[in-house]
Amino acid sequence: MRLPSSVLVSVSLFTAETTAALYLSSTYRSAGDQIWQCFTLLFTLVPSVLVQLTLIFIHRDLSRDRPLVLLLHILQLGPIIRCLDAFCIYGSAGKVEEPYVTITRKKQIPREGQTEEVEQEVGQAEGKLVTHRAAFARTSVIQAFLGSAPQLTLQLYICVLQRAVSIGRGTLMVISLLSIVYGALRCNILAIKIRYDDYEVSVRPLAYLCVFLWRGFEIATRVTVLVLFSSVLKVWVLPVVSVNFVLFFLRPWVLFWSSRSPFPENIEKTLTRVGTTIVLCLLTFLYAGINVFCWSAVQLRLDDPDLIDKGQAWRRVAVYYSLRFVENTVLTLMWQLFSSSPAQGFGECCGSLCLPGGTLSQPGSIRTKPAGKDIGDDPPCVTKGDIGQSLCGTV
Repeated sequence: MRLPSSVLVSVSLFTAETTAALYLSSTYRSAGDQIWQCFTLLFTLVPSVLVQLTLIFIHRDLSRDRPLVLLLHILQLGPIIRCLDAFCIYGSAGKVEEPYVTITRKKQIPREGQTEEVEQEVGQAEGKLVTHRAAFARTSVIQAFLGSAPQLTLQLYICVLQRAVSIGRGTLMVISLLSIVYGALRCNILAIKIRYDDYEVSVRPLAYLCVFLWRGFEIATRVTVLVLFSSVLKVWVLPVVSVNFVLFFLRPWVLFWSSRSPFPENIEKTLTRVGTTIVLCLLTFLYAGINVFCWSAVQLRLDDPDLIDKGQAWRRVAVYYSLRFVENTVLTLMWQLFSSSPAQGFGECCGSLCLPGGTLSQPGSIRTKPAGKDIGDDPPCVTKGDIGQSLCGTV
């Protein structure tokens, strides 16, 4: 029985990001930046609520008499109690005889043209750990793309505006980036296991490292382009991101309606038609959120009984990255067109970490006193040659 390390990693990232976001929001409140405080809390609480609902749904707690667990989920402490439960199951495994086991059959990867089918016995304890791992794999994806990705974009945008990186903001950005990359990594592993469901698949550490680097550079590039574009043309970034999101959200539904397939009824037997529709909408919402920032790896198909397309996706990968390259190129060209000194604001933000003496500034609005001015005077607002000039005075 394997150690539930993936559960521990998911809970650690969730707890660390939530704690850092709450601390940073308190500093925004002290500095009087209520807008940044509200957005920081929004990108923290919304994914947290969705994580709690996902854990309750997968573990079917509503049909059980577990009031304490439900109370902890309401208090947003569900992932912690689930992690403790998983490690308690792992620690007690083997000490009590299993009343019954489940026989599973898996094929090994063909070698020299021969395929061997292997039977395995899965006890109750191991089955519960499998449920925990599956639940936290899904919550990691939700936390990554509905919370960490918008949070990272917001905090990097604030850094560009204020041309400084505080300790709290820098910590939150690092944790958010790790959470996004880990969520994308879980998507890739899930796609591999779905594709080769009949086989016993083991992913080597080198493969994890390659996917981690690929996803890290992909997401970092995407977030940087969005932040640079929004720092100059703050109004136009909303239509670009909204159109992206709506297209990815509607695509599975359009394919479903065009296929004239019956409405999916196999998600959960206890759900009504309305409940199934809500679950499918939330699933499509998550799918769109993933594709806005990176390749989802798992293709959603509402007309498929498994809701996942198991076919080869090389053509879709090529089309996706081609469109993303064109979009990023257009955004970068527009940013350079409307900013006379493109690297100034972002360069000063990154360079603030390397300046000797007082390298990390305190969070909040930053106002620089020009020479020859009294303390109460406002600094002049320049109209050109600055990445944050179009937003001068907004913070």
